[in-house]
Amino acid sequence: MYKLVFVRHGESEFNKKNIFAGFVNSDLSPKGEEESRRAGQVLKKKGFAFDCAFTSVLERNIKTLNIILDEMDLMWIPVTKHWALNERHYGDLEGRSKKLMAKKFGEEQVFQWRRGYRVRPPEITPKNKYYKIENLYYKPIIEVMNKKKLPLAESLYDVYQRTVPYWKEQIAPAIKKGKNVLIVSHGNSIRSIIKYLDKISDDKISALDIPTGIPLVYELNRRLKPIRHYYLASEKDVKAAINKVKNQGKIDKKKKKK
Repeated sequence: MYKLVFVRHGESEFNKKNIFAGFVNSDLSPKGEEESRRAGQVLKKKGFAFDCAFTSVLERNIKTLNIILDEMDLMWIPVTKHWALNERHYGDLEGRSKKLMAKKFGEEQVFQWRRGYRVRPPEITPKNKYYKIENLYYKPIIEVMNKKKLPLAESLYDVYQRTVPYWKEQIAPAIKKGKNVLIVSHGNSIRSIIKYLDKISDDKISALDIPTGIPLVYELNRRLKPIRHYYLASEKDVKAAINKVKNQGKIDKKKKKK
């Protein structure tokens, strides 16, 4: 039996402000740093150790991973950063408030943009200040895509098309070699890999939310088929964290006047 651990990055500043991040870099909030420390501490306490780790090229993931490895005294293990594990590109929603978008377009539309499997948000336009980002971490993405432009928007299906091949080509072989693997990634990149592992249907994947900073353990058989999975936190804490994610795209209900 193999054990694989996923951790969604700790709360970012955009998470804290309830803003769509996607490909945009957003630093960890103080709470996100603490979530990352707790993740490392609980993994160490539970006796986990890792031979290698995989993450995206976005800052919030890299910092989360560094904090976890520091807490576990594992800063020396090989770390692979790859754009295939990036968050989905949220198109013209990037940098915009989820609640304001819900007020403008309706909660159901925002839910479909956030969770619909084949639903892409509106493509990012030059009017969006994040339309053109000069960060060097985009260079390898453009090279791999044969010098085509970066995606202007992605659905979860689009994310699946890059994460699952990367799983098959890089992560799965490492696990089969007996390496203990840690994946620190984003909500949608983790959701897409779990969809593949658990064979979740296109319709049902919309119900899956991944909380920030709580380690998720998958036990796999020799063929890398899931046996069971569980979070390293109490059921109460996991439920509260998941509900927080679910409610991000909802409009605040005003209290009724007495």
